[in-house]
Formats: sequence, structure tokens, C-alpha cells
Amino acid sequence: MMRRLLQPFWVLLAIIFLIEAWLWDHLEPIVERVVAAIPLRAFKQWLSERIDALSPAMTLIVFAVPVIVLFPLKLVGLWLLAHQYWLAATLVIVAGKFLGLGVTAFIFDVTRAKLLQMAWFKRGYEFIMAMRAKAAELVQPIKQRIREMLRGNGDSWSSRTLRLIARFRKSVHEAR
Repeated sequence: MMRRLLQPFWVLLAIIFLIEAWLWDHLEPIVERVVAAIPLRAFKQWLSERIDALSPAMTLIVFAVPVIVLFPLKLVGLWLLAHQYWLAATLVIVAGKFLGLGVTAFIFDVTRAKLLQMAWFKRGYEFIMAMRAKAAELVQPIKQRIREMLRGNGDSWSSRTLRLIARFRKSVHEAR
């Protein structure tokens, strides 16, 4: 009984997690292109050489720096929200999210080998990867239903849904 009540929560959590994972996957190649376009490749090489000389614990500090540096940007976004600057707040928060994910992907690429030397970090990383796979498995039937609904072919549930949407749209237009 409790599991059924929590099912929507777990699905929502899985969707949020997958959006984060999707952003990570899609921003990493963009960051690679940016690195190739501007002299970040030399910076990445320089940073890699410095990280090789660090202990795994010190590498964790390097990995955490972008989170600390970008935190004020999130505070600015919250301030803008509190003062009802909705568009500016949305732009700052979204830009901060993309920038944060991009920088984190860049730094994680450089620090991954050292970070995975720490047993607790490796367990956490493996746990997150397992949760990512579980979230994808949980959301897969929902994605499949959405695809079927968008196709709208046959006498399936999806075509009935599309007919209901069409009927609703027609009633809204007739009311005008």
C-alpha cells in the first residue's frame, strides 16, 4: 500500500534525476567543443598535470571549487525570484545550471581517476550510476506510453487520448 502511494514521488524523482543525467551527457560534448574552440585544452592539460601531483583528498577540493564559485549565482537567482523578476530569475537560474553542469563535467573529466581512488567516492559514484540505471528503467514505460500517444495510431489508449484532446480543443474554440 505504501509503495503505491510513493510511486508518483519515485517517478518524479527519477525524471528529475534523468533530466540531470541527460543534461550532463549532452553538455559534456558541448564543453569538449568549447575546450577545442578556445585555449581550454591547454588549461585542461595544465590542470591534469597539477592534479596528478595532488592526493585524492586534495583533488576533491578541486572538484568542489565550481560548486562553491557558482553558489552566489544561485543566490542571485533566488534574490531575483524573491523580488519577482521572473524572467531574469529564470535566465540566471538556467544559465547557472548549464554553466554549473558544464564546468562540473569539465572538472570531473580531469579529476575522475583520482577521485575514484577514494573508496567512499567510488561507492558513491557506483551508487549514482546504479540509481541512474534504475531511474531509466522506472521511466522507460512512461516514455514508451508517451511515444505511443504521440504516434496516435490504431485503437489503442493513445488514440483515445488524442480524440479526447481534439474534442477538448474543439469545445474551447466553439466557446469563443
